[in-house]
Amino acid sequence: MRRVGIFGWGVVAPKSRNIETFERNLASSESWLSPFNGFGPDNFLVGNPDFDFAEYKPWIDARFPATRYAQLEKKMGMPTKMAIGSFIQALGQNPGLEQELQALGARSHVYVGTGLGDLPTIHDITLNLHRAQRRWDRFWASPERNGTLRRWLETREPLPGLPPEPSTVDEAERDVAEENWWHFWAGQSPELREYLAEQKEIEGLGVQQGGNVEAAKLAVIKEKRTRNQRLQKKWGAPEPPWNAVPSEILWNIHNTPASQISMMGKLTGMTFAPVAACSSFGYGLKLALDALHSGDAKAVVMGMTDPPPHPLTVGGFYNARVVSADGAVSKPLTQLRGTHVAGGSVVWILGDLEHFTAKGFKPLGMEPITVGVTADADHIITPSKEGPTVAIHEALRKAGVEPSEIGSWDLHATATPGDYLEVETLRTVLPETVLVTARKGTFGHGMSAGGGWELTAQYLGYARGQVFPTPLSEEELNKDIGRVHPRYVFDKAVATPQGCAGKLSMGVGGINACVISRPWR
Repeated sequence: MRRVGIFGWGVVAPKSRNIETFERNLASSESWLSPFNGFGPDNFLVGNPDFDFAEYKPWIDARFPATRYAQLEKKMGMPTKMAIGSFIQALGQNPGLEQELQALGARSHVYVGTGLGDLPTIHDITLNLHRAQRRWDRFWASPERNGTLRRWLETREPLPGLPPEPSTVDEAERDVAEENWWHFWAGQSPELREYLAEQKEIEGLGVQQGGNVEAAKLAVIKEKRTRNQRLQKKWGAPEPPWNAVPSEILWNIHNTPASQISMMGKLTGMTFAPVAACSSFGYGLKLALDALHSGDAKAVVMGMTDPPPHPLTVGGFYNARVVSADGAVSKPLTQLRGTHVAGGSVVWILGDLEHFTAKGFKPLGMEPITVGVTADADHIITPSKEGPTVAIHEALRKAGVEPSEIGSWDLHATATPGDYLEVETLRTVLPETVLVTARKGTFGHGMSAGGGWELTAQYLGYARGQVFPTPLSEEELNKDIGRVHPRYVFDKAVATPQGCAGKLSMGVGGINACVISRPWR
């Protein structure tokens, strides 16, 4: 089986705008979390990524027309921008890596996914659409632009589907009642139908056969725009709601980070977005290793990216009862109050070890050996015992590693009651000598990027010969958890133990990924 190395990596994380800052910050046991205040004043702490896309402008300007950076800045959401930034960082770890990836052609793949997608972009566009729809319905539901409503107001006869008048509804529900009222009457407006008939005629303009198609297309677009402006002026109407949805809703779908990285790197091999909730990084790593072991790829750009913390994600996690909301850092393995939402990205460039070292490239961190993946097929939130246990056994079996050969282990550990079950599961497989870490008290829980940060921290530490400290102090360790397993990394660095390292991730929906790695020999 071909061996695989990491030849480049980049990170955007809370308090860490690049891989170098990330490594420096890991030497401290301080938490990187900060107040959220996304709902106004609140009691949430989150991991806000430290990121400025303008730092990557010189790199982009050196390779693309001057308009490319502005296009990316305007049209791409934060997940895509942070993924691009992490990719550019990764290219800088080994001189000549960019050119080698391009030279490999179809054998350079890109697997970059997300746990959440670009929710902030979707949220903002959705709000704009909602407001535009309200204005539109209110305009056409006005009696002076609605003959049907004028006649009804004279008789007030019952109509099928007629919602209650807003004035008759409790004040707490009145905004919804107004929307329902306006939407119903807009649908009855004969004047709106006149408007739509005129608009249909305008949109029916097409390119005539013969002549220059490109020039004719531009002429038609210009003519449609001019006529639509006249139509709006004639009726005094607000912008139609369909005009309130910008094309960014399409440019920021789940595979956009992967496709943009392929464009930035001029990489022409297979490109797509693996998505597996909190286990996404492990799943992406498995797919990358499979492609490299089989020879389908010589290199794989693999990574994950999540948007900055947003009211949608913080509120969703809170109502799933997995987020801490008391304004204090909730550390794994302690009071089990809940985790903290975080955003950012991590990108690795993996390659066939023999191929890349023969060309003078140096592998980083540790050697990823294998990934065991399973599904619980049980509960949407609460992990089972069987699913993660099988994932660990699968990873050890495929790696040809005995449990006694594992020196350290990084937990998924979300500072919820699931931590106890995870440690209990670990001990059914591994001995009490294993040194255990849990890092979501440091940078929070990035849905897909978090597992990548944890694994990168593990690899960076082993390259230094130490396991980086965590925010956990020895006296804070939950006593029940301490009785299950005795060895943890607390707020001081520890020398790396002999043997291999393991990392478990457990995702929403019962998706498990277990990574086994070993120090370079």
